[in-house]
Amino acid sequence: MSLPNIALYVVIHLQANGKLAAEASFIETIIEVGILLFAAKLMAELFLRLKLPIVLGELLAGMIVGPFALGAFIVIDGRQIIQINETIRVLGEIGAIVILFMAGLEMTPKEFLRGGKASFTVGTLGVVVPFFAGLLIFQQFGFDALQSMLIATALTATSIAISIQVLNEFGKIKTPEARLIIGAAVVDDILAIAVLSVVSTIAVDGGVDDVDLTVVIITILEVLGFFAVMLLVAVIIMPRVISPKLWQAKGSVEGITTASFFGAAALAGYLGLSPIVGAFAVGMALSTAKVFDKIEHYIEKVGLIFAPLFFAIIGAQVDLRAVNIEILIISGILILVAVATKLLGCGLPAIFFLKNKAQGMRVGIGMISRGEVGLIVAGVGVTSGILASDVYSTIVIMVAVTTIITPIWLKMEYRKEQRKNPSDTDKETTQDAKG
Repeated sequence: MSLPNIALYVVIHLQANGKLAAEASFIETIIEVGILLFAAKLMAELFLRLKLPIVLGELLAGMIVGPFALGAFIVIDGRQIIQINETIRVLGEIGAIVILFMAGLEMTPKEFLRGGKASFTVGTLGVVVPFFAGLLIFQQFGFDALQSMLIATALTATSIAISIQVLNEFGKIKTPEARLIIGAAVVDDILAIAVLSVVSTIAVDGGVDDVDLTVVIITILEVLGFFAVMLLVAVIIMPRVISPKLWQAKGSVEGITTASFFGAAALAGYLGLSPIVGAFAVGMALSTAKVFDKIEHYIEKVGLIFAPLFFAIIGAQVDLRAVNIEILIISGILILVAVATKLLGCGLPAIFFLKNKAQGMRVGIGMISRGEVGLIVAGVGVTSGILASDVYSTIVIMVAVTTIITPIWLKMEYRKEQRKNPSDTDKETTQDAKG
């Protein structure tokens, strides 16, 4: 065989193998999605009958069938079927984007601005209190400044997707505390991403000795400015772009809406914000649009698939195999700090603004859950060599536990309210019947 023919044979062989590998990866991904979604809805049904938060069932479903539990035993042709690969993580992020777009639709720009002072105060303290408390406490436990800074950063961000789901279950999404949770969480998320940007830069540089405070402040202000501009542009442009006069073909409004909030999410990510912030901004901009009813009906159907998938994927990433006593002790301290700092940083100022102790404490509880930002911080620490694997495990455990206890605690609080005010239960039942 001549040299050109051998080269051609090798190229064809490699292409064929590459195509087979791509097809195998695609098949594995759709199998994983099917298993995770089926398990999530199965557990949702069980938890509904047990009168427990549905979202908790979806999270536990992911933990049960995930690659670190039962999923480890589902093997075909020597390969583990359930693997949280990059494609699955992307689908999870899409789920978070959809959930936050839905949350944005529940709040008009006027309502957001009306609660601006409260949202900004609660959201800011929800970042400042956990960060500095975590920084001081973990330095006392022998962690160096950079390790403590990364752990403190993991304590800042709130994952409100879970709280929103519970509030939706109880028909409380339009209550004062729900609006404050959403508004404060947006501010919280923006500031947390700003802090993450600064800490990530310090982590890559490898030290805190030469940090310029001016640069840190400018970076945070830049992130805040980006969000303000994005929200302003979305409010001015989006209602005009998504108009029933412009889009009359079947599915056009829905398609353009989806393209818009995905585009805004991508822009937010490009500018250094969390993508979910962009989706929230577009949702808020469309909350007063003429096609609101059509958009709301459509996105609810999309959310029925992507929301449970998101929670199942979050649960599937929890790996408890390497846990020992030392890790449990550090995790316990981290969880206590995570809970206490959000209750103090968010709950107390919320009580002041809402003039209601019960509602204010629900805001604090609703802000406890950490999410993907905490996991991102842990990943930055590990890949840069700053965090050891045991510290990484404690952050993952903290994220998992706060994610699990938040819906349980919120539901208990609303159950208390229902017992005190039975008429509210009748209203919710009527709303469910209409839905």
